[in-house]
Amino acid sequence: MGVLLLFNGGFMMISSLVSILTQDNQTISIFMAAMLTLLVGFVLMLISRNHTKQLNKREGYLVVSLGWVLMTLSGMLPYLFTGVFQDVSSAFFETMSGYTTTGSSVLADIEVVPKGVLFWRSTTHWIGGMGIIVLAIAILPLLGIGGMQLFTAEAPGPSSDKLHPRITDTAKRLWFIYVGFTLVETLLLWLAGMDFFDAINHAMSTVSTGGFSTKNASVAFWNDQPQVQYIITLFMFIAGMNFVLSYFALTGKIKKIFQDEEFRFYSRMIIIAAVFVGLVLWSSVTLGEAGAFEHPQVFGKIESSFRHAFFQVVAVVTTTGFVTADFTAWTPLLTLLFFGLMFVGGSAGSTSGGMKGVRHYLMIKSGFLEFNRALHPNAVLQIRYNKSLVQEKVIQNIYGFFILYMLSFILGALGFSILGLDFVSSIGVAASSLGNVGPALGDFGPSFSFYAMSPAGKSWASFLMLIGRLELFTVLILFTPFFWKKI
Repeated sequence: MGVLLLFNGGFMMISSLVSILTQDNQTISIFMAAMLTLLVGFVLMLISRNHTKQLNKREGYLVVSLGWVLMTLSGMLPYLFTGVFQDVSSAFFETMSGYTTTGSSVLADIEVVPKGVLFWRSTTHWIGGMGIIVLAIAILPLLGIGGMQLFTAEAPGPSSDKLHPRITDTAKRLWFIYVGFTLVETLLLWLAGMDFFDAINHAMSTVSTGGFSTKNASVAFWNDQPQVQYIITLFMFIAGMNFVLSYFALTGKIKKIFQDEEFRFYSRMIIIAAVFVGLVLWSSVTLGEAGAFEHPQVFGKIESSFRHAFFQVVAVVTTTGFVTADFTAWTPLLTLLFFGLMFVGGSAGSTSGGMKGVRHYLMIKSGFLEFNRALHPNAVLQIRYNKSLVQEKVIQNIYGFFILYMLSFILGALGFSILGLDFVSSIGVAASSLGNVGPALGDFGPSFSFYAMSPAGKSWASFLMLIGRLELFTVLILFTPFFWKKI
């Protein structure tokens, strides 16, 4: 945890440098937050230097869960020290939303926030996207601590494909790809017409599938610049893929991408949903200012309809949460569709939240297998994934995760209802928070922030973001009595 705080403080130092360059008059406040974080991190490392440097699975879960909370508590400091937030609940919500790459915000006016703080806000996305724990495991071996337990607890998805046998080398390769994508997207957005500050902030939010923007209107601010939205759509799609596939692509093994069953499921689902949404927009909806077309040219309306359709479908499926329009104002049918997409998620091994495509895919295959078994009860039928046999315990784990996820959603919505939200807002915020999506429904839809939510509601939403980001089991296992029993 001391290592994590040192990383956090180091990134705050970078934000204080941005504050100097942008002359936002908040440099000292951000610098003090960084120094306090570094000091606490150093003290934690100092007092634990002589402890046994051995990490088992139980301790791995503790470090990930408690480390995430500690990172959030320290990450609040720039908001509080600069006076952007006066209350702890709002600062905690914004910080948790950043680290969990949810993208929900309680800021009433984003554009008046000092640029150094806005940069820190985007940085929390960038840190949390791949997982600060995965970053730390490249350093932990230097302290004599193995990192496999942390990678298992932190890496998104039901399984963790490895690029290299050594976990530290895997982490380094993942971060090399992650940094590379961020730099490339920053350059492309800059060339497409964004200023450099907006470009790097949106690149960090895109690659992490976060969704924090520097504008109140989010990406809709650039609706008159389609090239910006095409670039962001492409990188949201890439960030929602398994990063191992990105590694294969960069090393020339393109065939492996299209041979991957989850990628085929992920890409087909997006294409089908986006084409359907595009057709509805083209035939039934006048987007007006939100869609940047009111001109009569047929091609213009077709292009704009499908651009917005692909952008919003990719943004929700990958749980990035950027918006170019209020999709809940299009039609009730599309509102229902986008609500369903909040439960999908990107690929395992990506930076996205949600349930992950591979779980849906294997549950569908398992369902069809049961139909086959009903017709042929004596046949030996087994599920295969990427030409490998899927063990029964993996399927059981997926069903268990699905049940726990839906139960968490129901309890989450019930909690918001008790706190005074209406039905649509309750289920929307619960699905959005648990899936780390960002925009919700009702009073907290794409056109609104979470500014009006009560402190209790912000705390409940923060808890749902945390368990959703860490795939339920990592956090909820801490609340079970057998976790704390000595064996």
